Amino acid sequence: MGLRSVLAGVALLCGSLVHAASSFSPARPPAIPLAVKGPYLNSWLDVGSDGGDGGYLAGEWPQFWTQQITGWAGFIRVDGKAYNWLGAPPGADLVDQTDFSYTSTRSTFVMSVGGKVEMNITFLSPVTPSDLRRQSLVFSYLEVGVHSLDGANHDVQLYADVSAEWASGDLNAIVQWDYNSADGVAYHQFERQSQQPLSETNQLPNWGTWFWSTKDVDNLSWQSGEDTVVRGAFINNGVLPNTKDTNFRAVQDNWPVFGFANDLGSVGSASVSTLYSIGITQDAAIELLGEGSNLTTYPSLWTDYFGSDVEAMTFFYNDYDEASRLATDLDNKVASDSLAAAGQNYLTLTSLSVRQTFGALQFTGTDSDPLVFLKEISSNSDIQTVDVIFPAMPLILYTNPAILNYLLKPLFLNQENGHYPNTNAIHDLGTFPIAKGYPDGSDEPMPLEECGNMIIMVLAYAQRTNDNDYLHQHYPILKQWAGYLVDEALIPADQISTDDFAGSLANQTNLGLKGIIGLRAMSEIAERTGNTNDTSYYGNTATSYISQWQGFGLNTAANPPHATLSYGDEDSHGLLYNLYSNSLLNFGDFVPSSVYDMQSNFYPTVALEYGVPLDTRHTYTKTDWMMWCAAIASKDTQDTFIRLIAGWINSTPTNRPLTDLYDAQTGDYPSGLQFTARPVVGGHFSLLALP
Repeated sequence: MGLRSVLAGVALLCGSLVHAASSFSPARPPAIPLAVKGPYLNSWLDVGSDGGDGGYLAGEWPQFWTQQITGWAGFIRVDGKAYNWLGAPPGADLVDQTDFSYTSTRSTFVMSVGGKVEMNITFLSPVTPSDLRRQSLVFSYLEVGVHSLDGANHDVQLYADVSAEWASGDLNAIVQWDYNSADGVAYHQFERQSQQPLSETNQLPNWGTWFWSTKDVDNLSWQSGEDTVVRGAFINNGVLPNTKDTNFRAVQDNWPVFGFANDLGSVGSASVSTLYSIGITQDAAIELLGEGSNLTTYPSLWTDYFGSDVEAMTFFYNDYDEASRLATDLDNKVASDSLAAAGQNYLTLTSLSVRQTFGALQFTGTDSDPLVFLKEISSNSDIQTVDVIFPAMPLILYTNPAILNYLLKPLFLNQENGHYPNTNAIHDLGTFPIAKGYPDGSDEPMPLEECGNMIIMVLAYAQRTNDNDYLHQHYPILKQWAGYLVDEALIPADQISTDDFAGSLANQTNLGLKGIIGLRAMSEIAERTGNTNDTSYYGNTATSYISQWQGFGLNTAANPPHATLSYGDEDSHGLLYNLYSNSLLNFGDFVPSSVYDMQSNFYPTVALEYGVPLDTRHTYTKTDWMMWCAAIASKDTQDTFIRLIAGWINSTPTNRPLTDLYDAQTGDYPSGLQFTARPVVGGHFSLLALP
């Protein structure tokens, strides 16, 4: 972005880029979620020293998780002098950020503007797991409150815009736009002129309409046009001319932006609030190879509730009071439950994980038959990856177990309709947003991993909803997968597990444990469905296997004793995170308490600066798996895990949306691996998902 680079240099001449000190609560995260509501509405502020600016909203461009800029700029004029409060446009001094805080749904910045007025800036991305109508809307709020700081009244105008960069991963794509109002809402809408449904460029969609909205009031002015022209009009005049640029053009051709300006008048001690919303509407959302022999197009779920995209957008904007109340309820629930479970360090982690997890989900179908699709953001963009749904499961179970059903439904539709030839469970359904599966069986081979994952997740859902009809419906294929586990779980062949980046390995102790717990789960599924013979068969097999597994996979002669990474490799060790499923499914002493105690005592002895390594092959670790181990450890060991992760959050140089994979010694990304914005952070709710 050559022009952007030049303008950033100009900003050094036009305004100060030196930040006053800000406080950060409960931590200064690697990246701050701004508008995070779906795979395509996913805008963040880079923070960590690998490339961020330390967590200051003014002077840094918000970015999509890929690091493409999502142009979002804000100015405020106080007594005729302009200041920049959002983004990095040139032409004005920066406001002074004094505080930042986050909750599960909000990121809030407090700014001092020349010591005269204070701004309270809140980015709210609602998460309503039990209200699918609201959850289906891929929109986010931005609220700006302004009040006097020095006791005097001040003449204030407020400005905010977004750029066409939101609309395309191809900066040479032509964008068109319009301005209108409806139901008391003024809005700019913009989109790629050439719509290419169900395709992406650089992870951003080639289809859909974007809406940038605010309240339609008398003190509002607006303009679309070149970035420097529109922003310059506000800086110089405090008002926009209410004109539309009719020269539709490429995203990077004189950077079209869509601006709003509000004359707030004389502002005193009472806060004056301005509300904006940003979001995308797409009629078609996903294609799935399920019923029938051809791909089925699934509509975005919002289309079942609203007659048009404008109706959906205006409902969202005008729903702010209720959306804010629901968000506060969720914030408070996560806070109180996290504090009660494990204290402030745990809340630091859980509250940073909610928007990121739900931000990878696409809600489709109808109210009576919803399907939820997951994008494996950043690691490979697979759709419906079973071993990504699996670690995200704790947050889903905590907020609304029905969503787990909606996530598994596409996987069942594909495999139960004969589109997958292998006897084991499929790994994923293709590349987002096309879930065409693998009719030739050529998915990434994690057969033991995915059979165990599917059976465990199905029972976890049924236990929490008592939906035994669901188990009846899927019993034949569950039994097929259980048969695979009978053959393969006890002595795992040379294969990869969910931690595929670590490489293939035979006789994996942790992977074998997953398969064995999967067999114990199948025994309960059989019991719940009245298949008495199967109940005994799978139960007896699992009991026999778990006894043998202890002989194969535990080094009881070591000091301290511990599970091995692989059978017989006595000096090896790893996070035995699959033990968590035994507790999640309430299997009690199926896996003896001595195994829990052994691991709990062992982990602190191999902890590094920022965590316990995933295994002895590397020094990197994973936050989701550490939290699965923490959830079932002694209080002291649990506190150690959580303290190390919370300390990492506050000090890591990583600068992108919360990574689940980092070097436990340095706190930075492992060489060549930059996982970011992945939904597996739902696994941080491991403590709160336990029965």
